[in-house]
Amino acid sequence: MDFEALHSANFKLLDDTVTDWTSMLTKLKELEKDAREGLRGKAIKANWAGYNATVSREFIGKTAGEFDDAQKQAKSIRDILQDTRDELKTQQRLLKEAIERGRGKHLTVKAEGSGFRVDVNPDSKSSTGQKDANDLRDELEGILKEATRMDSSASEALKALVDLTDYGFSGAVYKDRDSADAAIKKAERLAALAGKNPEDLTVKEFDELNAGLKEYSGDEIFAEHFASTLKAKGTLEFWTDITDPYKNRDVYSERREQLDDLQKNLSLTLATASQADTPEMSQWRVDMTNLGSQPVHKNGGPMGFQVMSNLMRWGNFEDRFLTDYGSALMDTEKKHTSNGRHGAAVWSPMGMDPDLNRTGTDSGHDPMIGFLKALSNSPDAATDFFNDDFVTKDEDHDFKTKDKDGKEVKDELSNFDYLFEERDWPPEMDSEREDSIEGRNNLALALEAATTGHPAGELPTVDTPPHNAGQANLMKSIVESISEDSARLTDHGFMSDSMGQIASEYLPDINRAMTNDGDDDTNRLFPLAGSQAEMNHRDVTRFLFTVGQDDEGYAAVEVGQKAYMASLMDYHLNPDLPADLRYSNDPQFVVEQIAHGSGEVSGTLAQARAEAVAGEAEEKDKAYEHSVAQLKNGISGVVGTGVGVGTTFIASPVGGAAAGGAAGTVTSMILEEVFKDAEGKAKDEAGPVMGEHWESGLESNTKYTERAAELAAEAHKRTGLEDVGEWARTGTQSGFRASEASVNSMAADLKTDI
Repeated sequence: MDFEALHSANFKLLDDTVTDWTSMLTKLKELEKDAREGLRGKAIKANWAGYNATVSREFIGKTAGEFDDAQKQAKSIRDILQDTRDELKTQQRLLKEAIERGRGKHLTVKAEGSGFRVDVNPDSKSSTGQKDANDLRDELEGILKEATRMDSSASEALKALVDLTDYGFSGAVYKDRDSADAAIKKAERLAALAGKNPEDLTVKEFDELNAGLKEYSGDEIFAEHFASTLKAKGTLEFWTDITDPYKNRDVYSERREQLDDLQKNLSLTLATASQADTPEMSQWRVDMTNLGSQPVHKNGGPMGFQVMSNLMRWGNFEDRFLTDYGSALMDTEKKHTSNGRHGAAVWSPMGMDPDLNRTGTDSGHDPMIGFLKALSNSPDAATDFFNDDFVTKDEDHDFKTKDKDGKEVKDELSNFDYLFEERDWPPEMDSEREDSIEGRNNLALALEAATTGHPAGELPTVDTPPHNAGQANLMKSIVESISEDSARLTDHGFMSDSMGQIASEYLPDINRAMTNDGDDDTNRLFPLAGSQAEMNHRDVTRFLFTVGQDDEGYAAVEVGQKAYMASLMDYHLNPDLPADLRYSNDPQFVVEQIAHGSGEVSGTLAQARAEAVAGEAEEKDKAYEHSVAQLKNGISGVVGTGVGVGTTFIASPVGGAAAGGAAGTVTSMILEEVFKDAEGKAKDEAGPVMGEHWESGLESNTKYTERAAELAAEAHKRTGLEDVGEWARTGTQSGFRASEASVNSMAADLKTDI
């Protein structure tokens, strides 16, 4: 910074800028509140249907989120400007104080070009005059240097902050210039360490790198600067080399137990970086995708996909990057399997190849495993990926189907079809030398995200949009696939918890399918927002029967169905429900039909449970009750949204237990009874086992349905419905009998097929 620029600086313009940004921040906070409570709040409560249910509501939700990001970014900009202004004022004060002290020593400071000079006054009689002049010069140069650093780092931080997004706003928060500057400097330091010759990295530097990535992995400026400095190739080379015990024996022998932490911290950092819109990160994403099919090192070793996929197991990667990366990965899979004719031997570890995944679940050499884990955290990318083509009818492959005339013709497969039904998964071992389940388990998690619209392992919130056409189509494919061959799930039971969660969020679609009708009356009985998964009764029965043979899958659907049934009772027994939304004006018929649908779902699950525990110890049956009871902790606060009702349920526009996704009286009370009973049965040492005595399932479901109907009638102060409990009982029993007939028909079909 020029001497004269700092010495004579008038900070009024900067003061005014800080004031303007403070005013802007106040206005943005008000807009953010209006968007959150007004725009978003009304969108959540609105009775959306059709295209608006998915596109418009999601757009409004994202728009409201942009206001939050805008006020956060404005605050960061204001705080950095304010901090820089205050620091520059301090440097100006120090500069003037130093000049004034110089005058006391008969020294004069004069501006000279962009710099300055210090002269000893002619009247000075000090024997140290020249030394004092040199000392003052050094002090002033230090002040100017510090002011220059402050000014340039503020400029760099502000540019980095604004460049993070091409459109919209970044949600990054920095309290002052120093924090933003520290993120940039730390990124440069850690990128330099990761880019070192692996043989030269010390244990201390490994610890510094690991700790730094852990601390800053969520910092947007840090992550972008780290990744773009290290570059895509450098990232691949670093992880390949750090996991190789022969590259750096000291680091590997002393820190191999910390490699899993480093893998996680690096993955989270890269996920954060992938969201940045800077030109450097755009190039990084392109380069990483292009390097996927190439060996990391010229002399062989793992391919880029094998390395990067292990650095995608944590965090939310940018959707477009995942889509492009996934397409390129599948192209490579097709190349090395001859379009799915055989397994991909290229993904199998050779000889002494080091494990690229350090979590112990698998070796990391099959890149599909890590990539599917990334998709499980990125629902939109997952939906697009699974619905994309693997092979078309025009390509050279051996997959066949039959046309309407029974003639064998070439089939077309989506990525879902290939991965769920056809792929020859490379053998994988975990750290205990047992067969690894990670590949298909991650496939189930990715499918959970792809069908529900939220990350796997989470529950939907009021901001989760109703299902779109892509999600509904994938749900249909899953149900049809498992119906066609139940072994696709029963041979891999660990996938059933995800399948159960998926089913619990498609209960309106499932209940519609089990009526065998697709008319408007049925649609009013089971109101649904967004796109419907078009499934048939037979496939849904087979699907539920298969999922229900796993205790966690059973629990997710059974608890969900109870919540859904209670919400329907509340919805339809509301006397203020508009006429065009009514299923029928006869409350008895309405209650019986709701109870019938719920009874058929629960009856199918009860028979599946009986099938699973047949001839086995009571302990296995109690595992079902334990799994039901365990759900109590996971759904606290989200009754009416995450359980049964899901994002597709249309709450009554005039209020009610399910309105707005709130935990309603009817639904919450029914679930409390379900959990209480499950906890008791899980602890009981005696009493009927539901798996052995199917009738007890009918009894308990009848109890819950009766209670829900009575509570709903009471909540809405309905008179003349004294027999509502009996109506619910009649409907439940009818539904259970229908489920028995459907399951028996399914068994007969299977015998015929055999």
